Amino acid sequence: MEIILVQAYGKGMKETRVIKDPNGYNVRAVERALQILECFDDEHPEMGVSEIAQAVDLHKATTHRIMTTLLNFGYLERAVDGQRYRLGLRLTELGFRAVRRMDLRREALGHMNHLSQRWGEACDLSIFDQGEVLYIEMIQGSHALTIAAGVGQRLPAHCTASGKVFLAYLSAQELESFLSTSLTTYTWKTIASVMRLRQQLELVRQQGYAFDDEEFETGIRAVACPIFNREGRVAAVMSIPSPASRMTLERVPEIAGALAEATRAISHRLGWSG
Repeated sequence: MEIILVQAYGKGMKETRVIKDPNGYNVRAVERALQILECFDDEHPEMGVSEIAQAVDLHKATTHRIMTTLLNFGYLERAVDGQRYRLGLRLTELGFRAVRRMDLRREALGHMNHLSQRWGEACDLSIFDQGEVLYIEMIQGSHALTIAAGVGQRLPAHCTASGKVFLAYLSAQELESFLSTSLTTYTWKTIASVMRLRQQLELVRQQGYAFDDEEFETGIRAVACPIFNREGRVAAVMSIPSPASRMTLERVPEIAGALAEATRAISHRLGWSG
Protein backbone atom coordinates (compact mmCIF):
# COMPACT_ATOMS: atom_id res chain seq x y z
CA MET A 1 0.00 0.00 0.00
CA GLU A 2 1.46 3.39 -1.01
CA ILE A 3 2.17 5.82 1.83
CA ILE A 4 1.83 9.56 1.28
CA LEU A 5 3.79 11.90 3.60
CA VAL A 6 2.27 15.29 4.30
CA GLN A 7 4.19 18.00 6.20
CA ALA A 8 2.22 20.58 8.17
CA TYR A 9 3.68 23.81 9.53
CA GLY A 10 2.39 26.08 12.25
CA LYS A 11 3.92 28.42 14.88
CA GLY A 12 7.42 27.24 14.15
CA MET A 13 6.55 23.59 14.52
CA LYS A 14 6.83 20.95 11.87
CA GLU A 15 4.61 17.89 11.86
CA THR A 16 4.77 14.90 9.55
CA ARG A 17 1.56 12.96 9.03
CA VAL A 18 1.37 9.60 7.37
CA ILE A 19 -1.66 9.20 5.12
CA LYS A 20 -2.46 5.92 3.46
CA ASP A 21 -3.29 5.98 -0.23
CA PRO A 22 -7.13 5.74 -0.44
CA ASN A 23 -6.81 3.17 -3.23
CA GLY A 24 -5.20 0.85 -0.70
CA TYR A 25 -8.57 0.44 0.98
CA ASN A 26 -10.23 -0.94 -2.15
CA VAL A 27 -11.84 -4.35 -1.72
CA ARG A 28 -10.70 -6.55 -4.58
CA ALA A 29 -14.01 -8.39 -4.96
CA VAL A 30 -15.92 -5.09 -5.14
CA GLU A 31 -13.44 -3.74 -7.70
CA ARG A 32 -14.03 -6.79 -9.87
CA ALA A 33 -17.82 -6.48 -9.59
CA LEU A 34 -17.67 -2.83 -10.66
CA GLN A 35 -15.36 -3.69 -13.57
CA ILE A 36 -17.89 -6.27 -14.72
CA LEU A 37 -20.75 -3.76 -14.59
CA GLU A 38 -18.70 -1.23 -16.55
CA CYS A 39 -18.20 -3.73 -19.39
CA PHE A 40 -21.74 -3.05 -20.56
CA ASP A 41 -22.25 -0.04 -22.82
CA ASP A 42 -24.23 0.99 -25.90
CA GLU A 43 -22.03 -1.17 -28.13
CA HIS A 44 -22.19 -4.15 -25.76
CA PRO A 45 -25.65 -4.10 -24.10
CA GLU A 46 -25.60 -7.88 -23.66
CA MET A 47 -22.55 -10.05 -22.95
CA GLY A 48 -21.74 -13.64 -22.06
CA VAL A 49 -19.58 -14.86 -19.18
CA SER A 50 -16.62 -15.70 -21.43
CA GLU A 51 -16.67 -12.25 -23.07
CA ILE A 52 -16.73 -10.51 -19.71
CA ALA A 53 -14.04 -12.75 -18.22
CA GLN A 54 -11.76 -11.83 -21.10
CA ALA A 55 -12.60 -8.12 -20.85
CA VAL A 56 -11.79 -7.89 -17.12
CA ASP A 57 -8.95 -10.43 -17.26
CA LEU A 58 -10.47 -12.85 -14.74
CA HIS A 59 -10.88 -16.61 -14.65
CA LYS A 60 -14.26 -17.65 -16.06
CA ALA A 61 -15.30 -19.39 -12.83
CA THR A 62 -14.52 -16.29 -10.75
CA THR A 63 -16.39 -14.10 -13.21
CA HIS A 64 -19.40 -16.40 -13.08
CA ARG A 65 -19.55 -16.31 -9.27
CA ILE A 66 -19.45 -12.51 -9.17
CA MET A 67 -22.03 -12.21 -11.94
CA THR A 68 -24.34 -14.64 -10.12
CA THR A 69 -24.17 -12.42 -7.04
CA LEU A 70 -24.94 -9.32 -9.12
CA LEU A 71 -27.81 -11.22 -10.74
CA ASN A 72 -29.26 -12.20 -7.34
CA PHE A 73 -29.24 -8.58 -6.21
CA GLY A 74 -30.80 -7.25 -9.41
CA TYR A 75 -27.75 -5.42 -10.77
CA LEU A 76 -27.64 -7.84 -13.71
CA GLU A 77 -30.39 -9.76 -15.44
CA ARG A 78 -30.44 -12.53 -18.02
CA ALA A 79 -31.04 -11.67 -21.64
CA VAL A 80 -33.85 -13.31 -23.61
CA ASP A 81 -31.60 -16.14 -24.81
CA GLY A 82 -30.84 -17.12 -21.20
CA GLN A 83 -27.10 -17.29 -21.92
CA ARG A 84 -26.11 -13.65 -21.98
CA TYR A 85 -26.49 -10.90 -19.40
CA ARG A 86 -27.44 -7.23 -19.36
CA LEU A 87 -27.61 -4.48 -16.75
CA GLY A 88 -30.48 -4.83 -14.29
CA LEU A 89 -33.13 -2.32 -13.31
CA ARG A 90 -31.68 -2.05 -9.80
CA LEU A 91 -28.97 0.16 -11.29
CA THR A 92 -31.62 2.44 -12.77
CA GLU A 93 -33.20 2.83 -9.33
CA LEU A 94 -29.89 3.83 -7.78
CA GLY A 95 -29.15 6.22 -10.63
CA PHE A 96 -32.43 8.03 -10.22
CA ARG A 97 -31.88 8.29 -6.48
CA ALA A 98 -28.64 10.13 -7.20
CA VAL A 99 -30.36 12.41 -9.71
CA ARG A 100 -33.27 13.17 -7.37
CA ARG A 101 -30.96 14.41 -4.62
CA MET A 102 -29.51 17.11 -6.84
CA ASP A 103 -30.72 20.57 -5.77
CA LEU A 104 -30.05 22.00 -9.22
CA ARG A 105 -32.56 19.62 -10.77
CA ARG A 106 -35.28 20.71 -8.35
CA GLU A 107 -34.43 24.36 -8.93
CA ALA A 108 -34.39 23.92 -12.70
CA LEU A 109 -37.67 22.09 -13.25
CA GLY A 110 -39.99 25.10 -12.92
CA HIS A 111 -37.91 27.17 -15.33
CA MET A 112 -37.70 24.26 -17.77
CA ASN A 113 -41.47 23.88 -17.80
CA HIS A 114 -41.91 27.61 -18.37
CA LEU A 115 -39.43 27.70 -21.25
CA SER A 116 -40.94 24.62 -22.86
CA GLN A 117 -44.44 26.12 -22.69
CA ARG A 118 -43.24 29.48 -24.02
CA TRP A 119 -41.39 28.12 -27.04
CA GLY A 120 -43.20 24.83 -27.56
CA GLU A 121 -39.85 23.06 -27.67
CA ALA A 122 -38.22 20.47 -25.43
CA CYS A 123 -35.92 21.70 -22.67
CA ASP A 124 -33.17 19.55 -21.17
CA LEU A 125 -30.73 19.66 -18.28
CA SER A 126 -27.30 18.04 -18.36
CA ILE A 127 -24.09 17.62 -16.40
CA PHE A 128 -20.53 17.03 -17.60
CA ASP A 129 -19.33 13.51 -16.88
CA GLN A 130 -16.12 11.87 -18.09
CA GLY A 131 -15.78 14.24 -21.02
CA GLU A 132 -19.36 13.77 -22.22
CA VAL A 133 -22.73 15.46 -21.82
CA LEU A 134 -24.98 13.41 -19.55
CA TYR A 135 -28.68 14.33 -19.60
CA ILE A 136 -30.40 14.22 -16.20
CA GLU A 137 -33.76 15.85 -16.93
CA MET A 138 -35.93 16.61 -19.94
CA ILE A 139 -39.28 18.33 -20.53
CA GLN A 140 -41.12 17.42 -23.74
CA GLY A 141 -42.23 20.14 -26.13
CA SER A 142 -45.78 20.64 -27.36
CA HIS A 143 -45.06 20.17 -31.09
CA ALA A 144 -45.90 16.89 -32.77
CA LEU A 145 -42.24 16.66 -33.81
CA THR A 146 -40.06 17.23 -30.75
CA ILE A 147 -36.29 16.88 -30.60
CA ALA A 148 -35.03 15.77 -27.19
CA ALA A 149 -32.27 13.74 -25.57
CA GLY A 150 -33.41 11.01 -23.23
CA VAL A 151 -32.59 11.07 -19.53
CA GLY A 152 -29.41 9.06 -19.05
CA GLN A 153 -28.29 9.59 -22.65
CA ARG A 154 -24.72 10.72 -23.32
CA LEU A 155 -23.66 12.91 -26.23
CA PRO A 156 -20.27 14.23 -27.33
CA ALA A 157 -19.20 17.62 -26.01
CA HIS A 158 -17.46 19.27 -28.96
CA CYS A 159 -20.46 19.24 -31.31
CA THR A 160 -23.44 19.91 -29.03
CA ALA A 161 -24.57 23.23 -27.59
CA SER A 162 -24.52 21.92 -24.02
CA GLY A 163 -21.12 20.35 -24.51
CA LYS A 164 -19.58 23.54 -25.84
CA VAL A 165 -20.80 25.41 -22.77
CA PHE A 166 -19.11 22.87 -20.49
CA LEU A 167 -15.90 23.04 -22.50
CA ALA A 168 -15.88 26.84 -22.55
CA TYR A 169 -15.71 27.01 -18.77
CA LEU A 170 -13.23 24.22 -18.09
CA SER A 171 -9.90 25.12 -16.53
CA ALA A 172 -7.02 25.47 -18.99
CA GLN A 173 -5.59 22.13 -17.90
CA GLU A 174 -8.93 20.34 -18.20
CA LEU A 175 -9.54 21.80 -21.65
CA GLU A 176 -6.10 20.80 -22.90
CA SER A 177 -6.70 17.27 -21.68
CA PHE A 178 -9.99 17.15 -23.59
CA LEU A 179 -8.51 18.61 -26.77
CA SER A 180 -5.75 16.00 -26.76
CA THR A 181 -8.39 13.47 -27.86
CA SER A 182 -9.69 13.23 -31.41
CA LEU A 183 -12.77 15.25 -32.39
CA THR A 184 -15.16 12.96 -34.24
CA THR A 185 -17.01 14.32 -37.28
CA TYR A 186 -20.77 13.65 -37.29
CA THR A 187 -22.05 16.03 -40.00
CA TRP A 188 -20.46 18.32 -42.56
CA LYS A 189 -20.88 21.14 -40.02
CA THR A 190 -19.10 19.40 -37.13
CA ILE A 191 -16.17 21.42 -35.80
CA ALA A 192 -13.32 18.90 -35.86
CA SER A 193 -10.50 21.46 -35.83
CA VAL A 194 -8.99 22.29 -32.42
CA MET A 195 -8.27 25.86 -33.53
CA ARG A 196 -11.85 26.44 -34.70
CA LEU A 197 -13.24 24.85 -31.54
CA ARG A 198 -11.11 27.17 -29.40
CA GLN A 199 -12.57 30.12 -31.31
CA GLN A 200 -16.08 28.79 -30.72
CA LEU A 201 -15.45 28.39 -26.99
CA GLU A 202 -14.17 31.96 -26.75
CA LEU A 203 -17.37 33.13 -28.45
CA VAL A 204 -19.42 31.12 -25.93
CA ARG A 205 -17.67 32.89 -23.05
CA GLN A 206 -18.23 36.28 -24.67
CA GLN A 207 -21.93 35.90 -25.46
CA GLY A 208 -22.89 33.63 -22.54
CA TYR A 209 -24.50 30.88 -24.59
CA ALA A 210 -23.59 28.19 -27.12
CA PHE A 211 -25.24 27.35 -30.41
CA ASP A 212 -25.23 23.98 -32.16
CA ASP A 213 -25.85 24.59 -35.86
CA GLU A 214 -26.57 21.03 -37.07
CA GLU A 215 -23.13 19.93 -35.85
CA PHE A 216 -24.16 16.63 -34.26
CA GLU A 217 -27.20 15.76 -36.35
CA THR A 218 -28.31 17.29 -39.63
CA GLY A 219 -31.54 19.25 -39.27
CA ILE A 220 -31.22 19.85 -35.53
CA ARG A 221 -30.12 23.05 -33.82
CA ALA A 222 -29.84 23.87 -30.13
CA VAL A 223 -29.06 26.74 -27.77
CA ALA A 224 -27.54 26.19 -24.33
CA CYS A 225 -26.64 28.30 -21.27
CA PRO A 226 -24.61 27.55 -18.13
CA ILE A 227 -25.84 27.13 -14.57
CA PHE A 228 -23.14 28.16 -12.09
CA ASN A 229 -22.71 26.91 -8.52
CA ARG A 230 -21.58 29.01 -5.56
CA GLU A 231 -17.92 28.42 -6.47
CA GLY A 232 -18.52 29.89 -9.92
CA ARG A 233 -18.08 26.59 -11.74
CA VAL A 234 -20.58 25.25 -14.26
CA ALA A 235 -22.76 22.82 -12.32
CA ALA A 236 -25.10 22.03 -15.20
CA VAL A 237 -26.28 23.30 -18.56
CA MET A 238 -29.82 23.95 -19.76
CA SER A 239 -30.57 23.59 -23.44
CA ILE A 240 -33.40 24.00 -25.93
CA PRO A 241 -33.05 21.79 -29.02
CA SER A 242 -35.29 22.11 -32.06
CA PRO A 243 -35.61 21.20 -35.71
CA ALA A 244 -33.65 23.75 -37.74
CA SER A 245 -36.84 24.65 -39.60
CA ARG A 246 -38.30 26.08 -36.37
CA MET A 247 -35.11 27.41 -34.78
CA THR A 248 -34.16 29.90 -37.46
CA LEU A 249 -30.99 31.94 -37.09
CA GLU A 250 -33.11 35.04 -36.50
CA ARG A 251 -34.87 33.34 -33.60
CA VAL A 252 -31.70 32.15 -31.81
CA PRO A 253 -30.86 35.40 -29.90
CA GLU A 254 -34.39 35.64 -28.48
CA ILE A 255 -34.38 32.00 -27.31
CA ALA A 256 -30.87 32.42 -25.91
CA GLY A 257 -31.93 35.52 -23.99
CA ALA A 258 -34.86 33.73 -22.33
CA LEU A 259 -32.68 30.72 -21.57
CA ALA A 260 -29.92 32.89 -20.07
CA GLU A 261 -32.43 34.67 -17.85
CA ALA A 262 -33.63 31.32 -16.48
CA THR A 263 -30.15 29.89 -15.90
CA ARG A 264 -29.03 33.07 -14.12
CA ALA A 265 -31.98 32.77 -11.76
CA ILE A 266 -31.15 29.12 -11.04
CA SER A 267 -27.48 29.99 -10.54
CA HIS A 268 -28.36 32.61 -7.93
CA ARG A 269 -30.56 30.09 -6.15
CA LEU A 270 -27.55 27.76 -6.00
CA GLY A 271 -25.47 30.47 -4.34
CA TRP A 272 -23.72 32.04 -7.35
CA SER A 273 -23.07 35.74 -6.85
CA GLY A 274 -21.92 36.63 -10.35
